[in-house]
Amino acid sequence: MSLITVGTMAFDAIETPFGKVEKIIGGSATYVAYAASNFINKVQQISIVGYDFPEDEMQEMKKRGIIMEGVEVVPDKKSFFWSGRYHLDMNTRDTLITDLNVLEDFNPIVPESYQGTEFLMLGNLMPKLQLSVINQLRVRPKLIVLDTMNFWMDIALDDLKAVLKKIDVLLVNDGEARQLSGEVSLVKAAKVIMNMGPRFLIIKKGEHGALLFHENHVFFAPALPLEEVFDPTGAGDTFAGGFIGYLAKTKDISFENMKTAIIVGSAMASFCVEKFGPDRLKEISKADIDERLSEFVQLVNFDIDLV
Repeated sequence: MSLITVGTMAFDAIETPFGKVEKIIGGSATYVAYAASNFINKVQQISIVGYDFPEDEMQEMKKRGIIMEGVEVVPDKKSFFWSGRYHLDMNTRDTLITDLNVLEDFNPIVPESYQGTEFLMLGNLMPKLQLSVINQLRVRPKLIVLDTMNFWMDIALDDLKAVLKKIDVLLVNDGEARQLSGEVSLVKAAKVIMNMGPRFLIIKKGEHGALLFHENHVFFAPALPLEEVFDPTGAGDTFAGGFIGYLAKTKDISFENMKTAIIVGSAMASFCVEKFGPDRLKEISKADIDERLSEFVQLVNFDIDLV
């Protein structure tokens, strides 16, 4: 039961209608690892940080069973930094600053101890780096999940298409699915994208839930209605971490089990948005997760008498 997570560990500056933080821990791999560590105790991290990344954060991750052997620390450069401002609806945002810093020279290396992993989560990152990690693994993992975004579709589409041929599950939002496929209908978009390589496709729709596609099957998972959403940053990465963490725990990659995994991912994402950064993810217990999952069950549970 092992999982490699690949992505960024970074700093974010975030402004939402509910508040503002100047500098907080972020990064796709950070959120994925924190979420997945609730389900398995061997999360093998691959990332890169600068001299300014807090040691206490590294220790916190290690305490949760996150293995940091694959995290490169660059002593003379700063960590990746992103700054963004969310609009009132919290579904759209403006990127204010992107400082690549150590990410400019990132060449992910898979440690020898990571070889033989069963699950691989490729967080949002340059497609050529995602492909590099796949190619370094001597034994193909049982399941490869990839998250990407419109930015890579704009500037590295050929590289992205090369990675899509090598993976099992793709995670995108509805706008990205339409851009990648050239189709307006999400059902048509799913067929086009799955012909590019992935056997499964998850289309995230933010506060409106997520769709899972496989062959001719479709499953819809709702998002939990929340009174307050403080910060959506990292919600998609947290979703991915919950999703693959549950699959790694159960070792069942069937379409039926992925339905449950999507609910688990949605539950984890619902915690993430309750505070800035990954802070809420550090607080939750198994009891909290179980209670949140029961709320999802009630959300979609109904009785009907057929006439």
